[in-house]
Amino acid sequence: MIVLAATIGFVGQGNARHVEIFWQEKVEQTVVFEDVDGDSQIRAIKGISGDSNPTLVSRTSFAFILTVINNGTDFHRLYIEEFNVQTDLLAPGEQDTITIYPEKEGEFTYYDKKQFLMPLGKIKIISVVPSDEFQGIWKDLI
Repeated sequence: MIVLAATIGFVGQGNARHVEIFWQEKVEQTVVFEDVDGDSQIRAIKGISGDSNPTLVSRTSFAFILTVINNGTDFHRLYIEEFNVQTDLLAPGEQDTITIYPEKEGEFTYYDKKQFLMPLGKIKIISVVPSDEFQGIWKDLI
């Protein structure tokens, strides 16, 4: 009886699985460069809403995967200063993907980097911490 109870407890806690249940945590977003009246703008098309030059949002300790597409008529390069990452110089119609692993909270500026830095918008990194205290089954359900 004790062995049966121990086996049920061991398996019930998720220690015996035929597949991996934990996926790599990541945030994926896609933006496009557009040229409007001679000015560069970023428009979000996947993973975030907003008008031109939106504030991109991600979490600490998550992979932040940003795909950048150049729909403009000029060359563009997205540069994120705090993380010192940038896309390749994108010709019209090209795309590139950058991945960052933010470890601290903050608000950081992203730029169009051609001959000089032109600020376009912000990237906001936030921490999301689950509750570590058990409040009782009824309080946790509410």
